[in-house]
Amino acid sequence: FGIAQIGKSFRNEINPRNFTFRSREFEQMELEFFIKPDEVVRAQHPEVIADKPETWGWSEWHTFWVAQRLTWYESIGLPAAKLQKIVTAQKELAHYARAGVDINFDFPFGSQELEGIAARGNFDLSQHQQFSGKSFEYFDDEAKARYIPHVIEPSAGTDRIALAVLCQAFTEEEVVGENDKKETRVVMKFAPRIAPVKAAVFPLLRNKPELVAKARAIYRNLRREFVIEWDDSGNVGKRYRRQDEIGTPFCITVDFDTLGEKGPELKDTVTIRDRDTMKQERVGISELRAWLKSRIG
Repeated sequence: FGIAQIGKSFRNEINPRNFTFRSREFEQMELEFFIKPDEVVRAQHPEVIADKPETWGWSEWHTFWVAQRLTWYESIGLPAAKLQKIVTAQKELAHYARAGVDINFDFPFGSQELEGIAARGNFDLSQHQQFSGKSFEYFDDEAKARYIPHVIEPSAGTDRIALAVLCQAFTEEEVVGENDKKETRVVMKFAPRIAPVKAAVFPLLRNKPELVAKARAIYRNLRREFVIEWDDSGNVGKRYRRQDEIGTPFCITVDFDTLGEKGPELKDTVTIRDRDTMKQERVGISELRAWLKSRIG
């Protein structure tokens, strides 16, 4: 059983620095995950302990949450190669803590902590019980035991995570632009699942009513399920660059092939351009929603 919360925290930070990484006011998110004390598990499941003498109880849960949090960071676009698991030395642990692991990320200004996962024993609830005068014990019907639950606590800085995502996503690439001139492409390579805008829809030309009407129909259909942008200003290349800069993973262009003017085989298909590879493919309009779902995650 766990309770998750997110909210404002404050500290007397003498030297705020590194943009939003270290500040006096920040967002923090925590999970208090309650587990049985080891002695209760030992009495209830001796066969499990016999099979896994080194990994049962609080240690197993602590390891579980470290793995879960690393997996989550990778799922939002932070690569495993830039994440470090730093185990707190026993002599550096708080007097009540059994173990601690920090998850660090390689920022442009160095490896810095995003989150700590601590095995805190029953210290928190014992302190609440002592100073409130109220019992924080729990009666476990299954184990037929009364105990103060122990806690595994992942605690992360939301602002730091957002900064890590932005640092990882920001990319400058040299590409060949108009008239075969080299130019710098600025792109935010967000993981599609967290990109603010999932796709953009363009008519190839804004002065062709038949293209605009078809593109508008696609736009209205997709925005029922996804965050979609409409853009018909300037040439398609400039529209691509604008979407690159805000991290839109896919751009959908309605062209004359969509109308079937060059043959029936491409009618009712659109061009989808991938932000990261800049490659294009034709996809049927009827398949667009499923196509996007499979790639956004």
